[in-house]
Amino acid sequence: MVQAIRPVETPRADDPSERLGALFDAHQARLYRLARRMLSDAEEARDLVQEAFLRAARHLGSVPADEVGAAAWLTRVVVNLCRDRGRRLEVRRRAAATVLRPAEAAPDSGPESRAVARRAVETALATLPPRRRAVVVLHELEERPVAEIARLLGLARVTVRWHLAAGRKDLAARLLPGGSHED
Repeated sequence: MVQAIRPVETPRADDPSERLGALFDAHQARLYRLARRMLSDAEEARDLVQEAFLRAARHLGSVPADEVGAAAWLTRVVVNLCRDRGRRLEVRRRAAATVLRPAEAAPDSGPESRAVARRAVETALATLPPRRRAVVVLHELEERPVAEIARLLGLARVTVRWHLAAGRKDLAARLLPGGSHED
């Protein structure tokens, strides 16, 4: 018996696997970049994004139906997973981390100096509290406006601005020559 070929259908809103697939296609790359910048480790970031989508699959009814709400829900899950993962990895980070300020690196701008500077920024970001780190990463690295960050993280705009200012101050103290910081 010959079967007729069906035309490709658009995802049905009532099909959970279709909805989850559409969410993954729409948000996976952005969530990976966010997790990668917050964790500074590619494998950890991949695992974390996978965990976020597993949670979405287990609790699909909790994920808002609208695109903006779903993006915010997934972002909050990733930020919370980063915070939780960061807590668990803190002992390893402290033992392995050696803070080398960019000013102490070689003055040339070759690949080694850029790698040292990038590592110094990653290390400094890792010292920020998770929510503050999320705000700084979203604003400075992802170039998202304060209003969008507030919506994604479920915070007031003034709180986002406060975390951004405090995060910039903390990073400057850790990265600029002569900066001081408390551990």
